[in-house]
Amino acid sequence: MDTDSAARIHEASLSLLADPGVRIEHDAVLDLLLDNGAGRGCTTGDVRLPRQMVEECLAACPREVVLTDRRGNETVLTAECEPVFWSCPGLYVWRRGEHRPFTSSDMAETARLLGQLESVHGVVGVSLDDVPPGARDVVGLNVIAHNTAKHVRVLCSTPGGADALVEMKGVVGEHPWFSVGFTAHGPLRWTELALEIFRRTAGHGIPTTVNGEPMAGVSGPVTLAGSAAVGNAEILAGIVVNQLLEPGRPCIYNLGLAHVMDMRTALAVTGGPENAILADISAAMGRLYGLPSASWVSTESMCPDEQAALEKMLGFHAHMASGVSLIWGVGQLESQMTISPAQAVIDNEAISYVRRFMRGVEVNDESLALDVCRSVGIAGSFLEHDHTLRHHRSELHMPALLWRQRREQWVADGGRSLTERAGDLASELAAEPVDTGLTDDQAAELDRITSRFVNGGGAKRGSGLRLA
Repeated sequence: MDTDSAARIHEASLSLLADPGVRIEHDAVLDLLLDNGAGRGCTTGDVRLPRQMVEECLAACPREVVLTDRRGNETVLTAECEPVFWSCPGLYVWRRGEHRPFTSSDMAETARLLGQLESVHGVVGVSLDDVPPGARDVVGLNVIAHNTAKHVRVLCSTPGGADALVEMKGVVGEHPWFSVGFTAHGPLRWTELALEIFRRTAGHGIPTTVNGEPMAGVSGPVTLAGSAAVGNAEILAGIVVNQLLEPGRPCIYNLGLAHVMDMRTALAVTGGPENAILADISAAMGRLYGLPSASWVSTESMCPDEQAALEKMLGFHAHMASGVSLIWGVGQLESQMTISPAQAVIDNEAISYVRRFMRGVEVNDESLALDVCRSVGIAGSFLEHDHTLRHHRSELHMPALLWRQRREQWVADGGRSLTERAGDLASELAAEPVDTGLTDDQAAELDRITSRFVNGGGAKRGSGLRLA
């Protein structure tokens, strides 16, 4: 999307925030907005946000969002950065033909796997079936931290859980080793739960993704531009709230969660070309505001198959070509409902493939290699030349999973499909030793906070809870 079109969407969103405004289902946040220049809307809880207020809060957002792993190693997100990749939320796991609810043991194994995948920078929390709903954020963070050193994007559940998360942050260090976020439930509406989680995690330097998730034709106009204007207005309102709660809070702009509805089946579509267009809009709006953008790559496929390969490969390419800063979706299937270890390995391979394509060709004296061509001469071989030795690793893509041997070797290897090989590799990688970056004392303190929260009334207790 070009700058002029992004600017028109911005103006449309400002017009919506002025009339009819946005609903704020949280009394304290509503008062905060009114005290800082918002006007009352037509209905109780509705506020109108003036242009100046929105622009001042946008200006207060840092242009760089720093995410760290457990050791404090930094990844810096900007509106123009190289894309960073995360895994995904979900409810179920698909493994070797079995589809079932996702558990804390699956979270531990998945975190260990993702920790071994070079293209994955962050691990996203998942809804854990064997954990009480009100504790899934806290337990999820603890399980992930015990099984990988990579950055954690917590799947927030409750206000009480947000308090525990804040306490857990200080156990490891002041660096932002995990982040949070929430989505507007539109059109033009922020719920009490979302706003309370923003409020309770504010003031601690915890980065947050501010998500707009309109569904074109349902919670937004069926036209993509109209849905983008609604979703952008929701995000701008969320940014205003976060900057008033914590001036300078790092915010990631996320319009890429937007959906469209399949009018034949009434299902939300996540892997269609329209989703890639909405991701392109998210990247353009991020650049307009000078903020890192986010989106996700998904598929409607039920398992790692040809449809998943088609939709996700094209999705990764479209997102990277559009300049999305943070791309979710490694391992994602079934319209964001299911996670597959085999698909995560395939996605990791797809990302490295697209990265190589996007890098293109460097043309200079060394790459043109005229002296090398002359030294090899007519009908010679470049295989033995030092130039080949110097450059073959950087110039040529070296897949870890795609088949590049002869048929005889493939038959001898059992004639396994890509999905079968990916599943086997996923199991091997998940079994590798893990360096979580936690000291023994830190790990024990995270366990203590988690146990106190779950067993001390911070969440409704359930049966079968295990900290994997």
